[in-house]
Amino acid sequence: MELLTLMAVLAGSLGLTALARRYNLSAPLLIVVVALAVSYLPGVPRLELQPELILTLVLPPLLYSTSLESSFEHFKSNLRPIIALGVVLVAVTALVIGLLVHLLLPDLPFSSALVLGAVVAPPDAVTAVAIGRRLGLPRRIMAVLTGESLVNDAAALTLYKIGLAAVLGTAGSIGHGFLVFLVATVLGIAVGLVIGGLVSLIRRKLDDPLMESTFGIVVPFAAYVTAEHLHPFSADFSGSGVLAVVAAGLYLGRRSLRSDPATRMQDSSVWATIDVLLEALVFALMGLQLPFVLDGAHAAARGDGTLALVAVIVLLVTMGIRIPYVFLSSYLPNAMRLFGKDRQAGPWRSLMVVSWTGMRGVVTLAAAAGVPLSTPGRAEIQLFAFTVAIGTVLVQGLTLPALIRRLKVQDPDEASRDGAEELEARKAAMDAAKDRLDEIMAEALSSMDIPAERVDKVKTRTKALLETRYRGAVAAISLSAEERAASPHTAFAKVRRDLLNAQREALLKQHGEGRIDDDVLRKVLRELDLEELTLSEAPSARLS
Repeated sequence: MELLTLMAVLAGSLGLTALARRYNLSAPLLIVVVALAVSYLPGVPRLELQPELILTLVLPPLLYSTSLESSFEHFKSNLRPIIALGVVLVAVTALVIGLLVHLLLPDLPFSSALVLGAVVAPPDAVTAVAIGRRLGLPRRIMAVLTGESLVNDAAALTLYKIGLAAVLGTAGSIGHGFLVFLVATVLGIAVGLVIGGLVSLIRRKLDDPLMESTFGIVVPFAAYVTAEHLHPFSADFSGSGVLAVVAAGLYLGRRSLRSDPATRMQDSSVWATIDVLLEALVFALMGLQLPFVLDGAHAAARGDGTLALVAVIVLLVTMGIRIPYVFLSSYLPNAMRLFGKDRQAGPWRSLMVVSWTGMRGVVTLAAAAGVPLSTPGRAEIQLFAFTVAIGTVLVQGLTLPALIRRLKVQDPDEASRDGAEELEARKAAMDAAKDRLDEIMAEALSSMDIPAERVDKVKTRTKALLETRYRGAVAAISLSAEERAASPHTAFAKVRRDLLNAQREALLKQHGEGRIDDDVLRKVLRELDLEELTLSEAPSARLS
């Protein structure tokens, strides 16, 4: 019955995602709101969040997909702000929340309060990145937010393990905790790079796009599980599975630039599908956890009013910590700057947007659900974690688009810079193709008995095709949207689509009359489909 319920949740969340994409809404917000409403309905089967399922089967592929799409150069150039937000801020948030909850609830052990701090510390950038992509945030902000999402879970989960060790009485000194963190970081990155290198080597030997993509699907799970189960010194020490996945993804993403084109296209389609599927599911699971959290709160030996008040305070402080931290870390002398290699502080509007992107996600709920039953204050930890996760998604997620529009956080020169770089790249590609064509034609004249007139004719036609495509690209870059829609290149592309559709209809008619076999039909249709893909941009893969 639980499997049937899970399938129903998945189908419903995918339907809401389709609706959100159709009407340009935020899919994560829509799914969470509907799931919260559904959880109140009588007779709805209860689907409890399984932390092992989320941390082992859901988190690794989502992190890996983001890593594959991330630019290693952007990650490296923004390493300071990424570490400042993804590691330092996570530690600061965990400590502040731990101290605050211990002060508000003195009978709750500080070790349990620290576990709560680690649980609520890591933001989930899925919602923020989806909103930022849809509203055109500058690339520098997007790079920082994406990079933060790749490392903050590792920092938070390591602190979470240290806090649980303190609860269980197995923790050592502060130096021991720092050593645990250091080993997790080094070992996790090492495991990720080794697995990435092995998979890259295997892919080069395969020369089979289907098998290459299949090996790619295994990578995040292999990296995560291997790192988490490596204990070089004792059970206290292990690698960070999150960092292993991120390292493998960044390495293979960089290597994919030189991989087979068919493999790149197939990988893109595979991971786009996995992203939408898993993200829709996890946001639905977040909303459906309400009954479990309320049951735990009622079972706690405290008044509901006290718990509600402390939960709201924890939510407000969790959101509030990020705002001054972002500005201080950017403006204080000798501190980590948010933007640029020249270590100049970013514009205050950009900093304000970054400071308001602290939405928490399903990792927070999964970590809270995984707290051992013997932990003092387990019910309170789960209630506060749920309040922070849902509260930040609804409060910050709903207001972030308005904030971005109000502050007009855009880089007016980014489009022109991108256009100039694209023109330069396309010009270099066209010139290289022409030079290679001259070499090929010269080889044809010297080694084959082909008349010079035929060689010149082929050469002329091929160069004309290259120049036509280049002019079309120039028009697409330099013209406005209205001019582009009325350009001859756009009209020609429409004609090509109409011709491709006519060819498909003719093929389907022949197939319906029994004149061509299914395999032949699929082969020719695939060729027509690939040709049409060159006429349009790929749709966004992520929830938006």
